[in-house]
Amino acid sequence: MDTTSELSSSMVRLNIGGKKFCTTIDTLTNREPDSMLAAMFSGRHAMSNESKTGYVFIDRDGKHFRHILNWLRDGIAPTLSDPDCSELLREADYYQLLGLKEILKASRRETGEVEAELTRVDIIKCIQSERVRFRGVNLSGIDLSKLDLSLVDFSYACLRNDADAEGSIFHNAILRECEFTSANLRGALLAGTSLQSANLQDACLVDCSFCGADLRSAHLQNADLTNANLEGANLEGANLKGAKLSNANFKGANLQRAYLRHVNLREAHLEGANLGGANMTGAIR
Repeated sequence: MDTTSELSSSMVRLNIGGKKFCTTIDTLTNREPDSMLAAMFSGRHAMSNESKTGYVFIDRDGKHFRHILNWLRDGIAPTLSDPDCSELLREADYYQLLGLKEILKASRRETGEVEAELTRVDIIKCIQSERVRFRGVNLSGIDLSKLDLSLVDFSYACLRNDADAEGSIFHNAILRECEFTSANLRGALLAGTSLQSANLQDACLVDCSFCGADLRSAHLQNADLTNANLEGANLEGANLKGAKLSNANFKGANLQRAYLRHVNLREAHLEGANLGGANMTGAIR
């Protein structure tokens, strides 16, 4: 047996946005077998190497890729500042590293037990002004129920720890990368809202309206979307692992590359939905 040849074939050279790494196929496929990296190097797909160097190029920022490799090797997530943690979460989302994402989100929840920066009265006073922005503001646990928050910019804001927005109106609001973990949005109106990469994990979204909303790469793991209306919404690359979708309306929605593995879709309405490239392994239909 040519052990040199065998060793060489198991090694992988990666060029991540100009940063170069060397690892093995076992590292890329064993810990997170459902990830994009595992799929790329499973042998099921032809890989295109740089002709002279033999590196496989991936067009992503390589800043945090060493953390990804260390996670795949050892199962240990790094301790990072909040901005760096957010960046690593985006990379973990791109590579579909579900285990790493869960660890990072749990870590952020543990360190996020701080009081809200504003009160309900402060919010009401602010929304009477024009061009309201709460970008990056901590609103954890605050009562936003039944307020008209249309057009407000909540980008990167934190409304986790059971923040209450039941029955609120967010028409055309900006909630990009907003943190809604475990929040109550029952019956909220979010038509046309920008929720790209927002974290709605474990949130109560029962009876919500997301018609035409932008939910690309949103985190909806274990969210309760019972009776929710997502007609025409864009959920490309969204993660719906463990979500409750009883009577949810996805008519005409874009679910390309969405993560629907083992999700129960039997009672969901998917007429005209685009499911191209969605991961539906084990989904119940």
